[in-house]
Amino acid sequence: MKPLLGVAIPFFHAFPPDEYVNLAKEIEERGYDTAWVGEAGGNDGITAMAVIASHTRTLRVANGILPVQTRTPTLLGQTAATLGTLAPGRIALGLGLSSPVIVGDWHGLRFSSSLDQLREAVAIVRAVLSGERVSHDGLFYRVKNFRLTAPPPPAPVKIYLSALGPKAVELAGEIADGVLLNWIPPEVVPESVRHLTVGARRAGRTLDGFEIAAYVRTCVTDDPDGARQWLARDITGYATVDAYARFFRASGFAEEIDALRAAWSAGDRAGAVKQISPRVLAGLGVIGTAEQCRARIEEFRGAGLTMPVVVPFAPVPQGSDPRPSLLRTIRGSPRRDSRERCCARSAASR
Repeated sequence: MKPLLGVAIPFFHAFPPDEYVNLAKEIEERGYDTAWVGEAGGNDGITAMAVIASHTRTLRVANGILPVQTRTPTLLGQTAATLGTLAPGRIALGLGLSSPVIVGDWHGLRFSSSLDQLREAVAIVRAVLSGERVSHDGLFYRVKNFRLTAPPPPAPVKIYLSALGPKAVELAGEIADGVLLNWIPPEVVPESVRHLTVGARRAGRTLDGFEIAAYVRTCVTDDPDGARQWLARDITGYATVDAYARFFRASGFAEEIDALRAAWSAGDRAGAVKQISPRVLAGLGVIGTAEQCRARIEEFRGAGLTMPVVVPFAPVPQGSDPRPSLLRTIRGSPRRDSRERCCARSAASR
């Protein structure tokens, strides 16, 4: 299997529409395998996926992620079927559980952190995609006699699960086609692979063909200190969320996270950011020259990922144009042989 590299491009707001289309085409030409599109409080992920898929030929497109609490599984199945027909064999549906703020405060819906809701949603989505009649009577969803009126997509739509804790990772290994990890240092990847294996065995299968992807915050820059300061602030925001704090502690950063949360609770926001040590930054981000970033990304791959996903960030002042920094990282991250293979494949398809 060739080494795969993904890239997250949730930059619909930063690039005018024509530039965003050109960005998708450039990503394809540079040898990236998959473009990942997120969704939170900005642009919706489905529209961005459709734009990318309709302007590329070989690039796969995936959600990273869609919450199962803000759309019904039936609608998610219809969406996946539509995208899978638009771009056969190139669509992956990334699903996960969101937060009380997004689900409850922003959407006014009931929030649950139960993995059983995710399990039910995946079962319904798969049933919808099969084209068969769907009925489901569960704890979280009830569907009666739904059936697609259009043909199912001509090629399977893969389903990824976003997973953080061990139980969620095991669920992904059991019921999904891939997993999307987040904020994970290379040293912890083998532990996640172990939990994926546990889940796969529960389903009577192996991890052969299973995609293990992870978001890796990356910045190709001549100002590593400025990028580290930006990354420290980003990590701090996540570390104030209980689920991520638990994960960071389990990843070996308990001392820093405890000090950070104590400062945050005392109202010392700047002091909280200062608790992010160089080893935390080195574990959770990739910063440096293009050569340094490519080498570090390969270390993530060597730890057990089948697809590191470059998440470019731009450490620029608020109000400044982030595009030059984002583009530098996007252009500097793929290995040269990946770019050459893709250009040859693209030329042959014309």
